[in-house]
Amino acid sequence: MNRYPLWKNAIIVVVFLIGLIYSLPNLFGESPAVQVSSGKATVKVDTDTLAKVESALAAESLKPSLVQFDGNSVKARFETTDDQIKARDVLERTFNPDPAAPTHVVALNLLPRTPAWLASMGAAPMYLGLDLRGGVHFLLEVDMAAALQRRADVLATDLRTSLREKGIRHGGISRSGQSIEIRTGDASTFEAVRNAVLDQFQDLQVAENADPASGRLVVSIRPESARAVQDQALKQNITTLHNRINELGVAEPVIQQQGANRIVVQLPGVQDTAKAKDILGRTATLEVRLVDESAEGKAAERGNGPVPFGAERYLERSGQAVIVKREVLLTGENLTDAQAGFDDQQQPAVHLTLDSKGSRVFRDVTRENVGKRMAIILFEKGQGEVVTAPVIRTEIGGGRVQISGAMTTVEANDTALLLRAGSLAAPMEIIEERTIGPSLGAENIAKGFNSVIWGFAVIVIFMSVYYMLFGVFSSLALAFNLVLLVAVLSMLQATLTLPGIAAMALALGMAIDANVLINERVREELRNGVSPQTAINIGYDNAWGTILDSNITSLIAGIALLIFGSGPVRGFAVVHCIGILTSMFSAVVFSRGLVNLWYGRQKKLKSVSIGTVWRPDADGKSVAKAD
Repeated sequence: MNRYPLWKNAIIVVVFLIGLIYSLPNLFGESPAVQVSSGKATVKVDTDTLAKVESALAAESLKPSLVQFDGNSVKARFETTDDQIKARDVLERTFNPDPAAPTHVVALNLLPRTPAWLASMGAAPMYLGLDLRGGVHFLLEVDMAAALQRRADVLATDLRTSLREKGIRHGGISRSGQSIEIRTGDASTFEAVRNAVLDQFQDLQVAENADPASGRLVVSIRPESARAVQDQALKQNITTLHNRINELGVAEPVIQQQGANRIVVQLPGVQDTAKAKDILGRTATLEVRLVDESAEGKAAERGNGPVPFGAERYLERSGQAVIVKREVLLTGENLTDAQAGFDDQQQPAVHLTLDSKGSRVFRDVTRENVGKRMAIILFEKGQGEVVTAPVIRTEIGGGRVQISGAMTTVEANDTALLLRAGSLAAPMEIIEERTIGPSLGAENIAKGFNSVIWGFAVIVIFMSVYYMLFGVFSSLALAFNLVLLVAVLSMLQATLTLPGIAAMALALGMAIDANVLINERVREELRNGVSPQTAINIGYDNAWGTILDSNITSLIAGIALLIFGSGPVRGFAVVHCIGILTSMFSAVVFSRGLVNLWYGRQKKLKSVSIGTVWRPDADGKSVAKAD
């Protein structure tokens, strides 16, 4: 009657072992580390960087506990923060000899001390939120005016191309803020330009007071198009921030929109806030321009003359100067994909895919400039670098572009990665910065877990005194529930915050409530004179319906918080919902497994240790009897 079949016992043992293994990593803490990653899109971190880190540390007699390369960065772990700080200074001097032009990011970090045998099974500790681990909070404001001005620049270029194709002669096109002014010589030209704008440019609107006699037509971006540009700029900046924060190796960063033009960034565990600030503040843009092939331009490339008017000088990665025209043909916004491959001669090449607008512009540019060079320039922190400057061999249409030439397979892969990386759609400014030190985070952890531990201890004492052996079973089930909850959170790589610890404490109370229901139902059956074995069986079966109903209602409330809440509320809801599910398994399945193991093997069971059972005597009066 009160015996589990072998498969049920096997399930309990397996779940217990899995819970124990995946909750263990949370006990080992974190070790201070220094992380070296790429500071520029053109700089690659590889195994050579790993060797350079090891040799630099060895030269200064610094002994890291582990140095590893994870594909994007090199991380060196240390036993103490003193060694960590010294190592950071050594590596900073090694990799960035010129502080004005850093090529690598050397940042302080915290890495889990999970043993290799646990890590090999995929076991990892829970992520800790900003309030528990310490870190930095940034509020960034996106310059929407700059995004709209950039869009106006693109529209002005498109308008100039469209009027040229239609054969409409005008006196010039200029941009002022978010408005574009087209100078017209007469009323017929004015009307032709106006019709071209209305027919082909849905994002532009003509000024209401436009007068042909003024000799100029002013158009501006429509309000609905401006909102779309701003929304897209915000989304692209958030995506780019995600890519950049990967350089810091931050676990579970929070990057979310706040309002119409602001982005919240929370980086738990970041110790080097200056580096975090530097990474977030970087501005990177990608532009395609024509190389100045004039005699003056070629002389300037050789260093034999000044840069011609209307041109600029930039350097390639090799240090060779390239003179390019100021007019921007395409930006990174027109690029949808970039993949490394091979050309028809089986030489390394980069294959680009452009959007519809980029395809049209690129077709026209390549048709008109066969035999000339075209430069792809990356701008970071106000400094431009020529990624590649290939010669245009023929007209290129269809939106598929191939860049080939004197490049290796590695260079082709690097260039494709660089072109795919994306850039900020608009500049951002940090308007708020808050730092939470690791000591405050440790204090929050101590207080939070003390509340859980003391709550657990008081429950165990009460249950053991009031329900005796059944109370001990309930306490063991409660401990199993706590282990299982931590294991599930660790397996899901959830982020634990202070509200999550509060939900954990609440889960303990809700879990023990189910055992109280079970114990009282068993007592009720004993009070009615039922045999102990039957009382245990009926008590568990009858209590299950009540436990299920009460937990489902709580789960519904938790799911509502998860769907409609945000930030700390969602953190509470995640732990609350998982805690309800684990509590039902531990309170019913696990605790009954313990009871069955202890009492199920006794054929003639005369009594059970469940505390005082009040039974009515023959006169109808209640008397206390210990069972």
